[in-house]
Amino acid sequence: MATHILRRVLGMGGVPPGDNARAHSWERRLHGVMIAIALASVASVYCTELSDEAGLRVVGRVLEWGIFVAFGAELAWMLHVSSEKLRYLFNNWLDVLIVLFAGLALAGADTEWVALARLLRLATVAMLLTRASAPLRGLFSPGGLPYVFGLAMVAFLAAGAGFYWLEPTVHSYAEGLWLAFVTGATVGYGDIVPTNTAARLFAVLIVLVGLTMFSLVTASLAAFFVGEDEKLLRRQTHRDIQHVKQDMARLIGDEEAQVRRELHADIRRLREEVTRLREELRRQGLIREE
Repeated sequence: MATHILRRVLGMGGVPPGDNARAHSWERRLHGVMIAIALASVASVYCTELSDEAGLRVVGRVLEWGIFVAFGAELAWMLHVSSEKLRYLFNNWLDVLIVLFAGLALAGADTEWVALARLLRLATVAMLLTRASAPLRGLFSPGGLPYVFGLAMVAFLAAGAGFYWLEPTVHSYAEGLWLAFVTGATVGYGDIVPTNTAARLFAVLIVLVGLTMFSLVTASLAAFFVGEDEKLLRRQTHRDIQHVKQDMARLIGDEEAQVRRELHADIRRLREEVTRLREELRRQGLIREE
């Protein structure tokens, strides 16, 4: 329940729980496709902002239009099949912003509002990556920590190569990796800084990726320690339950043994009393000797 509320606050709530089966079915069908389209936004930004080749810029524009059309079509179709349209819009406000920002960026790309279009494009990429990261919630678990470290390592290794390629003041891969780390960690020592447009735009993406990675690492570490505490608490609870069961069994056994002893003593006294009464009756001649 808490996870569903968090996803709804982040604009990734999906189909409302009480919606019809058709809407849930279409959500499952489109899930993987929309993640792939969201990840294509990274390539679109590279082609449109970081590349000077006309062909790649055309590819970037095509990707941007594809992302805009795909998310707009998905939103329209899901509203069509959903029985609770207002709740679906409320749960998935991030998709609405993605379509809006992507459209504004496309509209302003060829006008004097180029800087605004770039900002909108980067904001759209950030929202798309947030949308694509929804399946990563499984990493927020004690067992997900190695995967988070592996993902962060791969991301920063790739970012180091990107800075080595784009930034002219970076003369080795090690320097590119260092710049990627201090940028992603938002430390900014200033010993190496991006100096051209391509490297600066790439640095903006790395800041977004770095914040995501460090947040994942922090959350996974917290989940790991919380999970260890939960395991310890479960073990202690299990031991306490076993001790209680043993104590109850012992008490029940002791009570049963005591009841048996008292019952045997009462039976013995009753037999002795019956024997005494029979002897008394014989002496009085009320009963015959057998």
